[in-house]
Amino acid sequence: MSETKNLHESTAESKIEGRHSVLEAFRAGKLIERLFIQKNCKDGPVLSILREAKKNDTMIDFVPKERLDHMSGTGHHQGVIAILSAFRYSSIEDMFALAEARKEIPFFFLLDGIEDPHNLGAIIRTANLAGAHGVIIPKRRAVGLTAAVVKASAGAIHYTPVAKVTNLVACMEELKERGMWFACADMDGDVMYNHNLTGSIGLVIGNEGNGVSRLVKEHCDYVASIPMSGDIDSLNASVAAGIFAYEIVRQRRFA
Repeated sequence: MSETKNLHESTAESKIEGRHSVLEAFRAGKLIERLFIQKNCKDGPVLSILREAKKNDTMIDFVPKERLDHMSGTGHHQGVIAILSAFRYSSIEDMFALAEARKEIPFFFLLDGIEDPHNLGAIIRTANLAGAHGVIIPKRRAVGLTAAVVKASAGAIHYTPVAKVTNLVACMEELKERGMWFACADMDGDVMYNHNLTGSIGLVIGNEGNGVSRLVKEHCDYVASIPMSGDIDSLNASVAAGIFAYEIVRQRRFA
């Protein structure tokens, strides 16, 4: 796999509006990243859409009609707007292939519930600049590859594989069998400088508000913190990812 070539062909993000159109998109297997449903709208067609969305682990937002009116490009949303993916996903095998092509030890980012598209885009950009071989995100309760994410990545999405998995813990277990260790960024952990981060490693970054979930944290080998001495007690998720990633870069370079 060549680093200088786009890994995946981009696709234009589009909105699908209207109950019938959205339901047919689900049934046709379209990759819907996010579903916006008008609050208190629970008639038969909407319930059918919700069932399909839950089967596909699609992120669902219940919003006021005014927001849908603002989002709508047709004026005929019927209380339902779906956002399709703006970019094709990679596989974890693509990430290992990229590491092998570079003759490098695998280095992945695993994101546990990042919901802000600008954070996800910024993390993808950081992953690329830090030499990581890919980013793994969960299907549920997390933002996917929307147009805002693609834009925020500032082109890095073309060179950094992003994979979506059904279960992050199960994915970690499979990666452990392939020799990968996991370092979780958490303010209650030991300072990151005290950990050996030079091997095959997955950097786990948590949700903007709640951090890394309990189950994911329990499956990490290291729980590490970034030293802080200011008057507030947390960093933006993408900033934390960048600081931690470059500690991994530093250790690898001077190992």
